[in-house]
Amino acid sequence: MQAPFTPLLANALSFALEKATIEGKLTIALLVILSLFSWTVIITKARQLYRARMMAGRFFTAYRATRDPLEIFNKNDEYPGAPAYEVYFTGAEELVYHLKHNPVTVGQKTRISPASFDSVKVALERAVSAQSLGLEKGMIILSTAVAGGPFIGLLGTVWGVMETFSGIAKVQAASLTAMAPGVAGALIATVVGLFVAIPAMFAYNYMVTTIRAITQELDNFAAEYVTGIEHTYVDNRSISEELVDALVQLRAREAGEPVLA
Repeated sequence: MQAPFTPLLANALSFALEKATIEGKLTIALLVILSLFSWTVIITKARQLYRARMMAGRFFTAYRATRDPLEIFNKNDEYPGAPAYEVYFTGAEELVYHLKHNPVTVGQKTRISPASFDSVKVALERAVSAQSLGLEKGMIILSTAVAGGPFIGLLGTVWGVMETFSGIAKVQAASLTAMAPGVAGALIATVVGLFVAIPAMFAYNYMVTTIRAITQELDNFAAEYVTGIEHTYVDNRSISEELVDALVQLRAREAGEPVLA
């Protein structure tokens, strides 16, 4: 036994599409193209956000199980698809560069200067911004579908109704039988516009909320990462302490004694 509503809906849509004017069919074609773009973004972005949340969870678990901010980087562990990992990797690369090319020796430890640390923070801020923009990429298509779909459909409907009444006025036959096909053909543009806008609206609201949460996680992680780098790799001695250490090391070298930490 067939469902009672499916044939009725199919018949109504096919009848309205058949009676639609050329302008209405062009409007529907435009809405179909917009719908294809919208669904492409929905599917692609849903996969991207799912992978981002899943891999970010794994990365955060691994990172917070370490004590050295460079441990994951040194082990060459990878978490593809996790925005936080991309931020971490960018900061680690910048930190390693300064440890290699602009090192500051504090006893037996190699650290970086506050100026080099500022460069690391700038790199992290740039990485956070890049990842945020990557998460938001394509969302303009969904917002356009939500805002523009119903209006494009309404334009097709108004245009179709106008054509219908113009035709009735020309033949001077104002009857329901004469009006119904044209009105039905005009209204299908609005129906298609709503079919485009409603899924895009739900997807847009969900994805915007998810992107906002991931972006907040990135900001929090960047602050946590910066703090870990500062505690482990940044030379935070005052000028007087640096002078004292330099004098102690100079005297030790002159006396031929080993330099102690």
